[in-house]
Amino acid sequence: MRTRIVIADDHALVRQGFISLLAEHREFEIVAEAEDGWDALRKIMELKPDVAILDISMPRMTGFDVIREAKKKNIGVEFVILTMFTEKEYYDEAMEIGVKGYVLKENSIRDLVAALSFATHGMKYVSPLILKLLGEQRQTLASPDRNKKNNIDILTSTERKVLKLLSEGKTSKDVGKELNISHRTVQNHRSNICEKLKLTGHNTLLAFAVKNKEMIWK
Repeated sequence: MRTRIVIADDHALVRQGFISLLAEHREFEIVAEAEDGWDALRKIMELKPDVAILDISMPRMTGFDVIREAKKKNIGVEFVILTMFTEKEYYDEAMEIGVKGYVLKENSIRDLVAALSFATHGMKYVSPLILKLLGEQRQTLASPDRNKKNNIDILTSTERKVLKLLSEGKTSKDVGKELNISHRTVQNHRSNICEKLKLTGHNTLLAFAVKNKEMIWK
């Protein structure tokens, strides 16, 4: 029996790309696609698929909001998050609301197929890269590179503002709203900060910001 799937992502090219890749796996059947959270919830409620693949950041309702609303109805759908977000707070929230899979879009289709197979059997699957990044974050929090403190002086004014907001535990989405800039612009600033501070990966940047909050706000 094939696993019936609803997939939701507000980027049509991304959505169609994964639909095409999953079409090569006969054990899966895409029964519907959605471009925003509200439409995803409507189709999940109507079609009652085995698994729903959701992006986190979508118009009208986030992926997390969709999951919470669907779980209130107790319709027995399992959820897999397919996202670009590597921040620990997103991962923690996903685990807290009971998703069965957390897969990065940059990873191979193999990860998504594994997550869908695990979810079908009521088991959890997390992209190995996420686990690696979370491990790096814990290591950085335990022993930060204090030599990077002096390098903060070379950051631009906007980069300093981004770093300050990150030190308060704000997500890239929160930073964008507060500074009135796009999510892509925030990501560009984060990349530039990482390069200047010689940090590897977004989670390392977040760990550095939180650990050195007092110094950053001086």
